[in-house]
Amino acid sequence: MDKKKSKLTRKDFLKKSAKATALLGMPMIVPSSVFGKNAPSNRINVGAIGTGRISRIHDMPGVWQYDSAHILATADVDINRARDGKQLVDNYYSERDGKSYSATTAYQDYREMLEKEDLDAVIISTPDHWHGKMAIDAAKAGKHIYLQKPASLTISEGRMMSDIVQKSGVVFQIGSQQRSSVQFRRAAELVLNGRIGELKQVKVGLPGDPSGEDEPEMPIPSNLDYDMWLGSTPEVYYTEKRVHPQSGYGRPGWLRCEQFGAGMITGWGAHHIDSAHWGMGTEYTGPVEIWGKADFPTSGLWNVHGIFTTEAKYANGVHMIVSNELPNGVEFIGSEGWIFVTRGNYQATASDPVVNSEGRAPLEANEASILTSQLGADEIDLPESQEHHGDWLAAIKANKQPIAPVEVAHRSCSACLLHHMAMKTDRKLHWDPDKEIFIDDDEANSWLSRPQRAPYKIG
Repeated sequence: MDKKKSKLTRKDFLKKSAKATALLGMPMIVPSSVFGKNAPSNRINVGAIGTGRISRIHDMPGVWQYDSAHILATADVDINRARDGKQLVDNYYSERDGKSYSATTAYQDYREMLEKEDLDAVIISTPDHWHGKMAIDAAKAGKHIYLQKPASLTISEGRMMSDIVQKSGVVFQIGSQQRSSVQFRRAAELVLNGRIGELKQVKVGLPGDPSGEDEPEMPIPSNLDYDMWLGSTPEVYYTEKRVHPQSGYGRPGWLRCEQFGAGMITGWGAHHIDSAHWGMGTEYTGPVEIWGKADFPTSGLWNVHGIFTTEAKYANGVHMIVSNELPNGVEFIGSEGWIFVTRGNYQATASDPVVNSEGRAPLEANEASILTSQLGADEIDLPESQEHHGDWLAAIKANKQPIAPVEVAHRSCSACLLHHMAMKTDRKLHWDPDKEIFIDDDEANSWLSRPQRAPYKIG
């Protein structure tokens, strides 16, 4: 494979995207309200799709903290959750403004929300298997998108999503918020600028997931549109631990079901592999070889991978190792030193995945002078974001790409999914990151998509 061909830089990609948009004769921003009173230059009206745990504690608060944005609607297939989300938003605005507020609208079907002409943007915080479909629908409706990671359930779905979002011209941000953390940006800059010499290896440490017991079939709650919750995936019986708690907002069981996601390889991998790509300069490509192994439960409802080690080679010669047996974070190893970066003091809660390492400092290196070195005028200076939701909102107003755009989202997720596929086979997989197919491997290429159930097919 031509190594030069496989390395598409961020600058090259943005030039390519702008040219494609111009050829299509489409504006970069096309929400219905672009010239109205709620134009991005005034206030960005946002709808929240999926109002469970991550939306309540991270995504809605991440948006409502900015005066430039206003959450005007919530949507969830569990109408109780949609109404709880509405109440949460109403309460926030009531307390902020010192007067009663109750104007937020709750929907059970997100498609009705997308029909609102005064809606400029959406934050999508649903289970993984709905990410691609909802992002595509939102892009077609001309709504800007903040999408929780991972970007998609399959690689083919992710490619379709990226293409459609780019053609639509809406501003898309994936929820890889480590790009808005100073230590991850600093680590990437130092590696890209040769502070540890020639990059040789990257080690990515992720959590694992415990297995569970068999769970009985249960009556479907009247407040839940379970058929729509299943979406494009196969029809299976309802049991509460397959979906989400009916009381409270604890960690949902779908995270441990392969029908709806790949487990921690995409759950945390979408963060750490994205951060690794940033420092490797490979955020618009992917590995060329992938192999590995993993333990999978042999019984019980929860069937995502447990302990695992997978490896990959990139066209630039860098060797990546991903494992739950490594410290949680990303370690860059070069010919002249190493840098380790993590969120700092990492420790999972009792209900979260298993932990195999102690918390570590957010940024470490073999020599302190590496971390304190200054960038020269002609060196790579990565874009800076203080807060991830705020970066998205600012990008909408400025009509520019945010720090984690859609193609970056697709490529990080694709790499994670490739590692997941490697867990499933005992042979080395050979990947063409330009064509996004496996080389001379029909079986592996059949894994790039999944059968989709009507009427929720993606496209």
